[in-house]
Amino acid sequence: MSTSGKVGFISLGCPKALVDSERILTQLKLDGYDVVPSYDDADVVVVNTCGFIDSAKQESLDAINEAMKENGKVIVTGCMGKGKDADIIRERNPGVLAVTGPQAYEEVVGAVHQWLPSEQEHDPHVDLLPPQGVKLTPRHYSYLKISEGCNHSCTFCIIPDMRGKLVSRPAGEVLDEAERLVAAGTKELLVISQDTSAYGVDLKYQTAFWQGRPVKSRMLELCQALGEMGVWVRLHYVYPYPHVDEVIPLMAEGKILPYLDIPFQHASPKILKAMKRPAASESNLERIKAWRSVCPELTIRSTFIVGFPGETEADFQLLLDFLQEAQLDRVGCFTYSAVDGAVANALPDQVPEDVKAERHRRFMEAQALISAQRLQAKVGSIQTVLVDEVTPEGAVARSMADAPEIDGSVFIDGATQLSPGDFVRVEIEEADEYDLWGHLVG
Repeated sequence: MSTSGKVGFISLGCPKALVDSERILTQLKLDGYDVVPSYDDADVVVVNTCGFIDSAKQESLDAINEAMKENGKVIVTGCMGKGKDADIIRERNPGVLAVTGPQAYEEVVGAVHQWLPSEQEHDPHVDLLPPQGVKLTPRHYSYLKISEGCNHSCTFCIIPDMRGKLVSRPAGEVLDEAERLVAAGTKELLVISQDTSAYGVDLKYQTAFWQGRPVKSRMLELCQALGEMGVWVRLHYVYPYPHVDEVIPLMAEGKILPYLDIPFQHASPKILKAMKRPAASESNLERIKAWRSVCPELTIRSTFIVGFPGETEADFQLLLDFLQEAQLDRVGCFTYSAVDGAVANALPDQVPEDVKAERHRRFMEAQALISAQRLQAKVGSIQTVLVDEVTPEGAVARSMADAPEIDGSVFIDGATQLSPGDFVRVEIEEADEYDLWGHLVG
């Protein structure tokens, strides 16, 4: 087919932004545009920005500046496309063609049409697009976004201002998309949102229909249905509300992966209250013990913030004590960074930068020992892994405990006959703080 024009695309930020990019690209392809990989070939460049923290904003501004310098015709969208950040973008690059906010699919596509008009009427029956749409991830895994926005008001975060209140997708729509992705070769579905545990609350858990049967738009029922698709299902951004307990038996039964991504953020009650964290009053250590008693294979990944305003050495010690007691498998840690527009900027007792850095170092040293011990315990075990990449040296895979890009890998020396998307069994021979090494078994 002859196309209506060539669009370059830069996608920055989190998996949720990646899904936004996939939706925009799918619509552009449906409208007859060709997506190209270089500035030189593009008639217009779309930059999907991230505005979560200052370093992400700077990366986005650098990307916009580079696109303007290399191409000159740039449309900006994403989390920096609203409010003061949008003004900054226009001030620094007055020549940008359009600036739109997150999830503004129609506006982005409309801007492309405005600056790069279609030369022909597109016929979707002739110009075929794969039913799963355009994907920016490898074929064998896909992000499945189940909702937009967030109802919380965490003092360090401006995501609700950028992405709005919670808007859940009806269960039937989510499951139809999941089914299309699996039919197209997806072996792992990564469920994402701003708050997966809150899925459906805005819909009052209304009943949808999928394959002729009723399915409630609620976390448990959605997980049950996804667990019937015969692929790995991994849950991200799960807040520890009481009803999360209901999902753990599905993990124990092998219906969905025994993996929870829970952003605990801290362990000091005082700091959690200052953060205005949802479920801050939950007894997380007891919950973790209860979950592991039901599903011993459970992997828990989390993120934490050190150096939040008002954090004392005693508060930080509570966090270190929590780490030792919880024995989490995968942990990320950030030093508190002021984000323009966040309530926490005005809180008293800001922590000095050198203290933040020192606490970050101590935190990561403590967690590295825990991670190494937990991975060492897997040496000698046999793990089912999903192959991500094959190199001249062998295969790079992930176990059920490893989400792509944020967790560890399983390296299989010499297994060059494998292909991405293969499920194989591996006996683990070595481990370090993050990764495993092993050989194929029958």
